[in-house]
Amino acid sequence: MADQSSQSIVIDAPAAKIMDVIADFPAYPEWAKSVKVCEVVQDGPAGRARQVHFVIDAGVVKDDYVLEYDWQGTDQVSWRLVRGQMQRSQHGSYVLEPQSTGSTKVTYNLTVDTAMPMLGMLKRKAEKVIMDTALKELKKRVEG
Repeated sequence: MADQSSQSIVIDAPAAKIMDVIADFPAYPEWAKSVKVCEVVQDGPAGRARQVHFVIDAGVVKDDYVLEYDWQGTDQVSWRLVRGQMQRSQHGSYVLEPQSTGSTKVTYNLTVDTAMPMLGMLKRKAEKVIMDTALKELKKRVEG
């Protein structure tokens, strides 16, 4: 059974700028350390990707998979697994909430079910590391 994990960070930028970085998939290998390949395989509405192929190598976690995206303006993007090697399912989202200071609170929600059984504690730790790294690297890319 897959459990949902959630983590947030505040980024000193407007939501639209953050969403532009999230949507720039070909640039992911430049700033997301575990992403080795990231290519749009199907375009969607408004110039945003519909399906994206990823190859990741985060040490013990390696996978080759395709995600399908659903864009909701500059406030939210969600995705689901189309196919993968190490995952049975993945659902995730970025939710962007503008703050009164001009910054944006970014919440990353992730639910992953792996093809191989994993101890709950190890799975939660892996999800936390993945989300923590993703949010910190996103913040660095947007603010840098």
